[in-house]
Amino acid sequence: MATGMLFEDIFDIKDIDSEMKKFDRVARLHCDSESFKMDLVLDINTQLYQLGLGDKFRLVLATTLNEDGRPHDGDYNPLWDTAMSRASQFDYVMYGKVYRIEGDDTEVASRVSAYVSFGGLLMRLQGDANNLCGMQLDQNIYLLLKKLAF
Repeated sequence: MATGMLFEDIFDIKDIDSEMKKFDRVARLHCDSESFKMDLVLDINTQLYQLGLGDKFRLVLATTLNEDGRPHDGDYNPLWDTAMSRASQFDYVMYGKVYRIEGDDTEVASRVSAYVSFGGLLMRLQGDANNLCGMQLDQNIYLLLKKLAF
């Protein structure tokens, strides 16, 4: 996996939570991954990006948008609009913070759940601990998403 990338896989949308209809512009997606058998629950802003039942998308979690893995210095750079970054390959990008990591109750956690908040839009990624070993509590991460055409 490239430097600065924590996770990457292709997901299939299995369900769209109808209970989230109390929020006009939010959909909660329930998805399964193809390669690593991960479960994903993800809130997206439907006003900005539309996904439907049965759609497939590529999801990347990264600590930086720089292709070379160099961390951001935290300051806004107006050249970002013209420079190539990981974000230029994707349709939907969010920035958030890991706020909880849970393992199962066994001595050696085989399944882990990582929870991330993207300004109130939430994500839970659950699966084998080896696939989420790079995620840490209070870590800032980028979620990059691109719908796949099949």
